[in-house]
Amino acid sequence: MRRSDFHYELPDELVAQQPLGDRSASRLLTVDGDAGTWRDGLFRELPEQLAPGDLLVLNDTRVIPARVFGRKESGGRVELLVERLVGERGLVGQLRVSKSPAPGAEILFDGGASGRVTGRTGPDGALYELTLDRPVLDWLEEAGRMPLPPYIRRAADESDRSRYQTVYGRKPGAVAAPTAGLHFDQGLLAQLHARGVHTATITLHVGAGTFQPVRTEDPREHRLHAERVEVDEAACEAVAAARARGGRVVAVGTTVVRSLETAAADGTLAPYRDETELFILPGYRFRVIDALVTNFHLPESSLLMLVCAFGGQQTVLGAYRHAVRERYRFFSYGDAMFLTPAPDARRKAP
Repeated sequence: MRRSDFHYELPDELVAQQPLGDRSASRLLTVDGDAGTWRDGLFRELPEQLAPGDLLVLNDTRVIPARVFGRKESGGRVELLVERLVGERGLVGQLRVSKSPAPGAEILFDGGASGRVTGRTGPDGALYELTLDRPVLDWLEEAGRMPLPPYIRRAADESDRSRYQTVYGRKPGAVAAPTAGLHFDQGLLAQLHARGVHTATITLHVGAGTFQPVRTEDPREHRLHAERVEVDEAACEAVAAARARGGRVVAVGTTVVRSLETAAADGTLAPYRDETELFILPGYRFRVIDALVTNFHLPESSLLMLVCAFGGQQTVLGAYRHAVRERYRFFSYGDAMFLTPAPDARRKAP
């Protein structure tokens, strides 16, 4: 397995820079992982893909304004992108700065907050640990900017505060949106409910590490940044109930996949409240999910590798090439895919 096995050519103009005015107006490419086929449609047609009794699992995290600026005591400018929160006053983040601050260094941030560097963490020590002199969430809401992905080549504006959020997000802590959920509006959720489709929620606070490229040629040598997950008793019960009534478990986004599969790592889905570094590659056998709603992901990325593991590598990459030819919109503010599993993607029941 090589990183380059997950490459595809993408013209720059297909990377969506703005969201559509209507969330559910995006396109939907339906991919049959068993048959290896796909067909074009619209996201608002998603209810037709689901049956009464199916369970749609959503990630209810909420994006925080995680990008903020400041200066070192020496006067040098600093840009902070929060990776994750640690308690009320602690954080782990990426610092863009001319010279790396040493432990104990103080940084004066916009909004009047002061932060002290307490250490380094993450793969290769790329992330900084900081402690602030005030509650982090309150400060970010006042001084922070929405952390749009690096492939959106514009500054965040006021509309991104609402549009780079799912309509059902309620637990602040993510620094990137679970983008498959951006296509849902209240009207579509009401249609799904009327059709008899059930919903449940998990929480995975997406970190900025989701945009980190796979740098090793052998993907199995790559390590993901840790992200905080909560799969509660209600979610586990909802999955069990769906199984009992013969419904499918449909994950909305790769974050939901990683959350449920992490919580089922011992063989049975159980409540889980901890971090996950689960990296899903082709050859993985899925324990929980039966279908996936997902956006289109970057070439050679860990998220594309997960999707290939579920739908079949050749099928998924063929569908991506089709999407390029048909000029779908890609990445966070782009179009979506509804995917069913390849024949060997699911773990066989004992």
